[in-house]
Amino acid sequence: MEESNGRKKTLTPQQAKLKAESYCAYQERAQQEVRDKLYEWGLHHDEVENIMTQLIVDNYLNEERFAKAFALGKFRMKGWGKIKIKQHLKAKRVSPPLIKIALEEIDLDEYEEKLKEIIKKKTNKRTTNLSLTEKAKLIRYLQSKGYENEIIFNIISKE
Repeated sequence: MEESNGRKKTLTPQQAKLKAESYCAYQERAQQEVRDKLYEWGLHHDEVENIMTQLIVDNYLNEERFAKAFALGKFRMKGWGKIKIKQHLKAKRVSPPLIKIALEEIDLDEYEEKLKEIIKKKTNKRTTNLSLTEKAKLIRYLQSKGYENEIIFNIISKE
Protein backbone atom coordinates (compact mmCIF):
# COMPACT_ATOMS: atom_id res chain seq x y z
CA MET A 1 0.00 0.00 0.00
CA GLU A 2 2.47 2.63 -1.17
CA GLU A 3 1.73 5.91 -2.86
CA SER A 4 3.61 6.79 -6.04
CA ASN A 5 6.02 9.05 -4.13
CA GLY A 6 7.26 6.10 -2.06
CA ARG A 7 5.56 7.12 1.21
CA LYS A 8 3.26 4.67 2.92
CA LYS A 9 -0.39 5.57 2.57
CA THR A 10 -2.01 6.21 5.94
CA LEU A 11 -5.53 5.07 6.67
CA THR A 12 -8.22 6.97 8.53
CA PRO A 13 -9.17 5.40 11.87
CA GLN A 14 -12.45 4.16 10.31
CA GLN A 15 -10.66 2.58 7.31
CA ALA A 16 -8.11 1.01 9.66
CA LYS A 17 -10.84 -0.39 11.93
CA LEU A 18 -12.59 -2.06 8.97
CA LYS A 19 -9.31 -3.42 7.65
CA ALA A 20 -8.35 -4.70 11.14
CA GLU A 21 -11.73 -6.41 11.47
CA SER A 22 -11.17 -8.38 8.28
CA TYR A 23 -7.54 -9.05 9.29
CA CYS A 24 -8.82 -10.57 12.56
CA ALA A 25 -11.75 -12.37 10.93
CA TYR A 26 -9.40 -14.15 8.50
CA GLN A 27 -7.57 -15.95 11.31
CA GLU A 28 -6.98 -15.63 15.04
CA ARG A 29 -4.44 -12.92 15.83
CA ALA A 30 -2.39 -11.92 18.86
CA GLN A 31 -3.16 -8.42 20.14
CA GLN A 32 0.43 -7.36 19.47
CA GLU A 33 0.21 -8.42 15.80
CA VAL A 34 -2.90 -6.27 15.32
CA ARG A 35 -1.42 -3.34 17.24
CA ASP A 36 1.71 -3.49 15.05
CA LYS A 37 -0.45 -3.52 11.89
CA LEU A 38 -2.42 -0.47 13.05
CA TYR A 39 0.80 1.47 13.63
CA GLU A 40 2.06 0.29 10.25
CA TRP A 41 -1.10 1.77 8.70
CA GLY A 42 -0.12 5.18 10.07
CA LEU A 43 -2.34 5.45 13.15
CA HIS A 44 -1.33 7.14 16.38
CA HIS A 45 -1.35 5.72 19.91
CA ASP A 46 -4.83 6.90 20.97
CA GLU A 47 -6.41 5.77 17.69
CA VAL A 48 -4.68 2.38 17.94
CA GLU A 49 -5.84 1.83 21.53
CA ASN A 50 -9.43 2.88 20.69
CA ILE A 51 -9.57 0.45 17.76
CA MET A 52 -7.98 -2.32 19.87
CA THR A 53 -10.64 -1.82 22.55
CA GLN A 54 -13.40 -1.93 19.93
CA LEU A 55 -11.99 -5.11 18.34
CA ILE A 56 -11.93 -6.81 21.75
CA VAL A 57 -15.46 -5.62 22.66
CA ASP A 58 -16.78 -6.81 19.28
CA ASN A 59 -14.99 -10.15 19.81
CA TYR A 60 -12.75 -9.85 16.74
CA LEU A 61 -9.80 -10.13 19.11
CA ASN A 62 -9.59 -12.60 21.96
CA GLU A 63 -6.12 -13.34 23.30
CA GLU A 64 -7.14 -16.60 25.02
CA ARG A 65 -8.87 -17.88 21.89
CA PHE A 66 -5.78 -16.93 19.86
CA ALA A 67 -3.38 -18.66 22.28
CA LYS A 68 -5.43 -21.89 22.29
CA ALA A 69 -5.77 -21.94 18.49
CA PHE A 70 -2.06 -21.21 18.06
CA ALA A 71 -0.97 -23.92 20.51
CA LEU A 72 -3.22 -26.62 19.07
CA GLY A 73 -2.48 -25.63 15.49
CA LYS A 74 1.31 -25.68 15.87
CA PHE A 75 1.14 -28.92 17.83
CA ARG A 76 -1.17 -30.79 15.45
CA MET A 77 0.01 -29.39 12.12
CA LYS A 78 3.72 -28.85 12.70
CA GLY A 79 4.36 -31.31 15.51
CA TRP A 80 5.78 -28.66 17.82
CA GLY A 81 6.39 -29.46 21.47
CA LYS A 82 5.26 -27.31 24.38
CA ILE A 83 8.62 -25.54 24.85
CA LYS A 84 8.65 -24.21 21.28
CA ILE A 85 4.97 -23.24 21.42
CA LYS A 86 5.57 -21.38 24.69
CA GLN A 87 8.56 -19.49 23.21
CA HIS A 88 6.54 -18.41 20.18
CA LEU A 89 3.56 -17.29 22.27
CA LYS A 90 5.96 -15.28 24.48
CA ALA A 91 7.41 -13.67 21.35
CA LYS A 92 3.85 -12.63 20.42
CA ARG A 93 3.58 -11.07 23.90
CA VAL A 94 0.86 -13.40 25.15
CA SER A 95 0.65 -13.30 28.97
CA PRO A 96 2.07 -16.24 30.98
CA PRO A 97 -1.38 -17.20 32.44
CA LEU A 98 -2.83 -17.43 28.92
CA ILE A 99 0.18 -19.43 27.71
CA LYS A 100 -0.44 -21.88 30.56
CA ILE A 101 -4.14 -22.18 29.62
CA ALA A 102 -3.24 -22.71 25.94
CA LEU A 103 -0.71 -25.46 26.72
CA GLU A 104 -3.26 -27.24 28.92
CA GLU A 105 -5.43 -27.62 25.81
CA ILE A 106 -2.95 -30.20 24.49
CA ASP A 107 -3.99 -33.69 25.58
CA LEU A 108 -1.09 -35.59 27.19
CA ASP A 109 -1.90 -38.89 25.41
CA GLU A 110 -2.11 -37.11 22.06
CA TYR A 111 1.17 -35.32 22.90
CA GLU A 112 2.98 -38.61 23.57
CA GLU A 113 1.46 -40.22 20.46
CA LYS A 114 2.66 -37.30 18.31
CA LEU A 115 6.16 -37.65 19.78
CA LYS A 116 6.18 -41.42 19.04
CA GLU A 117 5.00 -40.68 15.50
CA ILE A 118 7.84 -38.17 14.97
CA ILE A 119 10.37 -40.65 16.37
CA LYS A 120 9.12 -43.43 14.04
CA LYS A 121 9.31 -41.15 11.01
CA LYS A 122 12.77 -39.93 11.92
CA THR A 123 14.22 -43.39 12.65
CA ASN A 124 12.47 -45.31 9.88
CA LYS A 125 10.31 -47.19 12.41
CA ARG A 126 13.14 -48.58 14.54
CA THR A 127 14.29 -47.19 17.85
CA THR A 128 16.04 -50.28 19.15
CA ASN A 129 19.70 -50.71 18.24
CA LEU A 130 20.29 -47.04 17.55
CA SER A 131 23.93 -46.12 17.97
CA LEU A 132 24.78 -43.51 20.59
CA THR A 133 25.40 -40.99 17.80
CA GLU A 134 22.01 -41.72 16.20
CA LYS A 135 20.29 -41.49 19.59
CA ALA A 136 22.00 -38.16 20.37
CA LYS A 137 21.02 -36.81 16.95
CA LEU A 138 17.40 -37.93 17.49
CA ILE A 139 17.28 -36.31 20.95
CA ARG A 140 18.68 -33.02 19.59
CA TYR A 141 16.07 -33.08 16.80
CA LEU A 142 13.22 -33.65 19.27
CA GLN A 143 14.53 -30.87 21.50
CA SER A 144 14.59 -28.53 18.50
CA LYS A 145 10.91 -29.40 17.91
CA GLY A 146 10.28 -28.18 21.46
CA TYR A 147 9.77 -31.42 23.38
CA GLU A 148 10.78 -31.72 27.01
CA ASN A 149 13.80 -33.92 27.87
CA GLU A 150 11.85 -35.93 30.44
CA ILE A 151 9.20 -37.00 27.90
CA ILE A 152 11.81 -37.63 25.18
CA PHE A 153 13.86 -39.91 27.44
CA ASN A 154 10.77 -41.74 28.79
CA ILE A 155 9.52 -42.57 25.30
CA ILE A 156 12.92 -43.46 23.84
CA SER A 157 13.67 -45.81 26.77
CA LYS A 158 10.26 -47.57 26.35
CA GLU A 159 10.47 -48.04 22.60
